[in-house]
Amino acid sequence: MSLATIVKWLAVLVVLGVLWKMVLPRVMHDRNASTETTSSSGTGTLQAACIPAAERASDAWGNGLRQFINPPYDVEAWSTFRNDVETRISSAESACSCAADSCVKSRDAMRDLRALMTDMDAAIRSGTAPPSDIVQRQEAIDNQISGASDLVKQGK
Repeated sequence: MSLATIVKWLAVLVVLGVLWKMVLPRVMHDRNASTETTSSSGTGTLQAACIPAAERASDAWGNGLRQFINPPYDVEAWSTFRNDVETRISSAESACSCAADSCVKSRDAMRDLRALMTDMDAAIRSGTAPPSDIVQRQEAIDNQISGASDLVKQGK
């Protein structure tokens, strides 16, 4: 074996050693991180986005409803308000599309909020007083969202 062949083999071994010690661990780490992100991002990311979206919808409803408690109602202002809340509910429902218990509970809260809004819409459009149980229903919705938040903390 010539000296040139030995040097070539040593160079190949050094390159392989560098690949083995530096590149392979980095590739494996990146691959594992990608797998973990993919598996946890499904439910975890949805859960993380779900509760704030549901809270925003509920807060928008609660904060804006004050102007529509007593007749006479401004139907145009009501329509604008209702559309805004409807958009927020839809966003929350999309954010809460996972199968986790917290997402299900949040979707239930949004369903109840939509029903409350529909009942209020009927009252405003007919010029009658709002439903008498509006405060209790809003409180139940807020409790559902709070319960969903607790479930996220428990990993559910």
